[in-house]
Amino acid sequence: MNAMLRVQDIHFKYEDVPVLSGVSFSVGEGELCGLFGPNGSGKTTLFKCCLRFLRAEQGTVQMCGEDISQRSIEHLARVVAYVPQEHKPPFPYLVREVVLMGRTPHLGGFFGVKRRDKEIAMDALAALGITDLADRPYNHLSGGQRQMVLMARAIAQDTPILFLDEPTSALDFQNQMRIWEIMRDIAEDGKTILACSHDPNHVAWFCDRVVVVGDGRVVAEGEPASVISEEVLRTIYEDACSVRTLDGVQMVMPRCVTDRPCTRDARVPGVEGAEMQLSIDVDAVPHNYQKYGESQ
Repeated sequence: MNAMLRVQDIHFKYEDVPVLSGVSFSVGEGELCGLFGPNGSGKTTLFKCCLRFLRAEQGTVQMCGEDISQRSIEHLARVVAYVPQEHKPPFPYLVREVVLMGRTPHLGGFFGVKRRDKEIAMDALAALGITDLADRPYNHLSGGQRQMVLMARAIAQDTPILFLDEPTSALDFQNQMRIWEIMRDIAEDGKTILACSHDPNHVAWFCDRVVVVGDGRVVAEGEPASVISEEVLRTIYEDACSVRTLDGVQMVMPRCVTDRPCTRDARVPGVEGAEMQLSIDVDAVPHNYQKYGESQ
């Protein structure tokens, strides 16, 4: 495997509190890798260390075979694009202007923005089906729309590596699936993607590889079928998850749902005093529901 991203023994502390403790993994060319773990496991901090927003106390990060600590920020911007969880610019840029910012690392100095740069920006909006937002103020959009625009900006940046921090967290189900499918297409075109997610099903369904982190360490790494397992999930979520397979598709479900009795028998008065048996989901009944025949 040609490793486009190699993270080696990264350590980081906030004041005296360890957040990352010896994190190591690699992602190959053309791979969509999911970085999965619970809140507070260090995923976003790891992203910031990899992108030099934070300085790691120990360890190295290589992109395209180069130690990023030895390269300029300008060079890094031509190697990796970043989609943050949230972005609120101080000025009311139009959406087309925000996406065009992705072309900044490729601009030719004195000549500035070229027609081709504008075409690439509009193509990125079209890929996500949001060209209708092009002339709207970015800061007037919903959180989900802003996430789509930031994804378009990353596509327009046209880098060999993309870092996506919870890219679908503010999106509805349909757009979540659209973004993951677009990420798959981008990876199949040969680009390397590291996508942070809280959803075990998303990384199981769409990723080539998964890195599971917990308490600032790599808990497991490998193909989704072997990594998204009850054994691994138990190390970070205790006994909260159950893994099922439906028509060959792996699914993670809450154990409180899979262990719940689906139906129970109840008897209610029927026609002419007879009783008929119903099968109802009693767990779906509100707690203040009064059963037939009970007094207040």
